[in-house]
Formats: sequence, structure tokens, C-alpha cells
Amino acid sequence: MRHLRLPSGGDLPVLGQGTWGMGERGSDRAAESAALRHGLDLGLGLIDTAEMYGSGGAEEVVGEAIDGRRDEVFLVSKVFPHNADRRGAVEACERSLRRLGTDHLDLYLLHWRGGTPLDETLEAFEELRDNGKIRHFGVSNLDTDDMRELWGQDGGSDCAVNQVLYNLTRRGIEFDLLPWCRERELPVMAYSPIEQGRLLGDPVLGRVAERHGVTPAQIAIAWVLAGDGLCAIPKAATRGHVEENHAALEIRLSEDDLAELDAQFPAPDRATPLDIL
Repeated sequence: MRHLRLPSGGDLPVLGQGTWGMGERGSDRAAESAALRHGLDLGLGLIDTAEMYGSGGAEEVVGEAIDGRRDEVFLVSKVFPHNADRRGAVEACERSLRRLGTDHLDLYLLHWRGGTPLDETLEAFEELRDNGKIRHFGVSNLDTDDMRELWGQDGGSDCAVNQVLYNLTRRGIEFDLLPWCRERELPVMAYSPIEQGRLLGDPVLGRVAERHGVTPAQIAIAWVLAGDGLCAIPKAATRGHVEENHAALEIRLSEDDLAELDAQFPAPDRATPLDIL
């Protein structure tokens, strides 16, 4: 496993396991938990979840998967914006910890920007960090102006990660947000790196995949991982899908591959609003 260095110290795996959509149906929970455990067996220790996913159900699935294996996991969860005030974020984190069956998170993120002032959320994050409930804090779905505002707050530059939508069809962050983060050596965590499967029928992506003898999904993940300061958290709910995602770590795209993908999925030439799913 390759790693990125967090600004606040410590290492972030470049490939992990997402859980958006897990914990919504009781009949799927055993398979979902087994898939996450299989990912741990393969070294995919970064697991991303949120209190929003399945109304806490995804956190419960993760808790089952990591039971007895907490030391193998870089565990990430996220707080709703409406819970992100000084008291609310602390209470939300404690509920997440109970569902996850652990006493701390490795990374706690503000899920998206809401009406709570950033300084209140930062105060809650600092309290949680001081009390050992979280090791690092960060944000999700914050655009460049939001990040500048965050950096202007006391403690805002302690932010460890910005998690955003990024894939071959969603490249808007390359114009301003991604360079801004790279200048500050702030890792960017890409969610939905295969656009929830919607880009997989593209003929050019398929042609590149065929040359490498892999699947289009693996090429889409490898493309994200080829960028500086980026990690990816694709979801996988079956053992086979987990193994497919893991194998993307071994793919090295050539300059010709990248040029062909750039031609089919052009980089932005102007600033655009941040895409969010």
C-alpha cells in the first residue's frame, strides 16, 4: 500500500473502502461486513463512512467488520452539517463511536458546508482531538472559497483532508481546488472514483482497459491514483469487487494512456462550481 503524508502527521493510505449505500438493508449487512473484512485481509485499511449513510447503519456494518481488528484500520467518519456546532458535533461523534464500537476515529470530517460557522465546528473538532476521540479532522465537499475561509480561522490550517467528488467525468477541481490543496500539501480524498458505475461503458476507457488486461473500473481508479496528493475510496460490497479494486494499485498508466483519457475526458479550462453527489 502506498501512502500520503498528512499535514498533521501520520500516513493516509491511497486506496480505501467506501461505504455509501451500506447498512440500508438488513439482509445485505452480513455480506457488506464480510466484504470490508476481506478488504482488510488485502491491506485496504482505510475505511470511510458517515453518520448519514443508512442513518447510521453503515457505521454499524463497519463496526462489525472491524471488531477485533481496530489496529488495522484508518477509520474515517463524517458529521452532518446540522450537527456541526460546538455541542452537536461532539455528541454526533460520540454516537458514531458507539455504532462503530471504537473509542476513537482516525479522521473526522465535516460532511459538507452548512449554516454553522466554521469556527464553531473547529472548536468541536479541537475538543474531540484534545479528548482523544479523534486523531485528525478534515472536511468534505468544500470548494476553494470555503477552504480559504477555513484557513483563515484559528486552527483551520490543521485540516488534514478535503474529501470531494473526483473522477474522469468530474474534473472541475483540477482548475483551482486541487492546485490550492497541493500547494499546502493537503491530501484530497476522491469519492465515487467510477461515478457510481456510470462511466464504465465509455469506449475509450474500455480500450485502455483492454490494453492492460483489466476492467474499466480498475483503469478509472488507477487514473485517480496516478495524480499527486490523491487517494480514492471506491465502494465494494462483494469479495470479488474488493479484489478488483485492490488490483488497481498495481496498474501503471502510460503517457499514451493518460493522453487518450485526457482527450476523451478533457480537463477543465475554467472555474466551475464544485460537483457533489
